[in-house]
Amino acid sequence: MSELPDSRPEAAEIQRTGILFSGIQPSGNIHIGNYCGAIRNWVRLLDDYHCIFSIVDYHAITAPYDPSIMQARIRQATLANIAAGLDPERCLIFVQSQVPEHTELTWIFNTLTPMGLLGRMTQFKEKSRRSEENINVGLYDYPVLQAADVLLYRAEAVPVGEDQVQHIEFTRDLARKFNLRFEPYFPEPQALVPSSGARILGLDGKSKMSKSLDNYIGLLEEPEAIWEKLRPAVTDEKRIRRSDPGEPGDCNIYTIHQCFSPPEVQEWVVDGCRSAGIGCIDCKRKLHEHMMNVLDPIRERAKELERKPEVVDEALARGARECRVRAAATMEDVRRITGLR
Repeated sequence: MSELPDSRPEAAEIQRTGILFSGIQPSGNIHIGNYCGAIRNWVRLLDDYHCIFSIVDYHAITAPYDPSIMQARIRQATLANIAAGLDPERCLIFVQSQVPEHTELTWIFNTLTPMGLLGRMTQFKEKSRRSEENINVGLYDYPVLQAADVLLYRAEAVPVGEDQVQHIEFTRDLARKFNLRFEPYFPEPQALVPSSGARILGLDGKSKMSKSLDNYIGLLEEPEAIWEKLRPAVTDEKRIRRSDPGEPGDCNIYTIHQCFSPPEVQEWVVDGCRSAGIGCIDCKRKLHEHMMNVLDPIRERAKELERKPEVVDEALARGARECRVRAAATMEDVRRITGLR
């Protein structure tokens, strides 16, 4: 497999192995759930793989949206990811719809996909329950497009949260089906799940943190706004009074601590919660302090990028250009293998 170009002078010193692919929807403000469950892990992997990240706008339109602000949302998602550490000199970032081969490969994979398998996908069932009036074919076929996203670049690794592991298993299954029906071509990608922060719940403590459910903390929000959201957030239900002991493993605030706070602070939370030595508001104040240690620099970099829009433009243009070359080569092979050329 050919290597991706890398413009850094020290690039030759880094021994990368394999292609890594992941994507994020431009569906509104990037939130701390995205950061802890995905972006933070992506940044850690930049020097381990040839990394490709996509702003997956085709996935975003499976839910109702305002076309007039889609481009702004794409730019905001790109800006937030770069500010959080996705250096465009160390990876490729592009917009999904700028590479038409994504949908072409999806159609070929559709012919290999049993309908019953799609109907059993957990995310489809959950989203169908939440949005009964908008159960469209795109939502149903979402995993096939996701598989095409990954396999179009013949990626071997996909960093995901726990809720996406089923989709990567589906992608592996499609790769096997293609390889058995035609000829061995696609790798079976591995899911890379972070050890902590893989599934942060929303501020209600019940549902996954989500923009659509309005239970999130935005990655680029100001400190005061974050505190106003964090202060009333749900904690361990056993702690009705300050004197009641709790269990950190049952508290979403502790889960967020695991993303932002150093080990000694996490130990302080565990001891204080179980002994009722600290109250929930004390725990939240400490969390806010350490969240700001991480988020303040990200917010400042985002403001700088807003003053230099050409950085985002150039990153997306380079990403689309290089990904189109790789995607075209894959589809030439696929058309030949399937008898379409």
